Amino acid sequence: MELGILLRLLLAHLLGDFLFQPQGWVKAKERKKGKAPQMYYHVLVITILTYVLLWDWSKWYIPLIVMVSHLAIDIWKSHRLNNFIYFLFDQLLHLAVIFLIWITVYFNSHVIVEWAIKYLNSSHFWILILSYYLVIGPLGIAIGKATEKWQREAGMNAGGLSKAGMWIGRCERVLILTFIISNQYTALGFLMAAKSILRFGDKDDREQKKTEYILVGTLISFSSAAIVGVIVSYILKA
Repeated sequence: MELGILLRLLLAHLLGDFLFQPQGWVKAKERKKGKAPQMYYHVLVITILTYVLLWDWSKWYIPLIVMVSHLAIDIWKSHRLNNFIYFLFDQLLHLAVIFLIWITVYFNSHVIVEWAIKYLNSSHFWILILSYYLVIGPLGIAIGKATEKWQREAGMNAGGLSKAGMWIGRCERVLILTFIISNQYTALGFLMAAKSILRFGDKDDREQKKTEYILVGTLISFSSAAIVGVIVSYILKA
């Protein structure tokens, strides 16, 4: 029951912030900030959707809290740069408000705080944090150092998107670690196959050195993340 309420609140936010917000409203909010009528149209849509999907007329204060918080966050964001970082931060703030409303209204806050403290103090939580940080940060740096010579020989620094390879490597290692921890080895096989197709299906990439460098880098990235995943999975089960 409580989880359904959270999902409905999230759905109201996602519908109002994306599907039912025309691009013209977004542009108007960027130009006129808090003076744009579209700002208030948008917040009104969010409020109505929240009230309707909540389906609990006695909890009228929940849409009211969503309305005030959403307006404040959107006005704040309109005075910031229109880039991915602020977009992500804006969404996280909206989701945090929804989650706090859900926790406060439908749960015993003391029980939630006790559970959170207990989980944060558990070794399980910190093993996961450490393993994901390892594959995102230090492991990527180590792979870059190990393949630096081949990278120069293959001329990979010339052309291409800035830091695209770094982010591709981070994403694939996170996915590999997640698949292994959750025992989804079939998905791991599909990921490897898809990576091979994308890498070697490019007709413009004909140079042997580049092909060999890509193959070596991919195998090192996959194997190192897989080793970390197996070790972490064993530790968590033990």
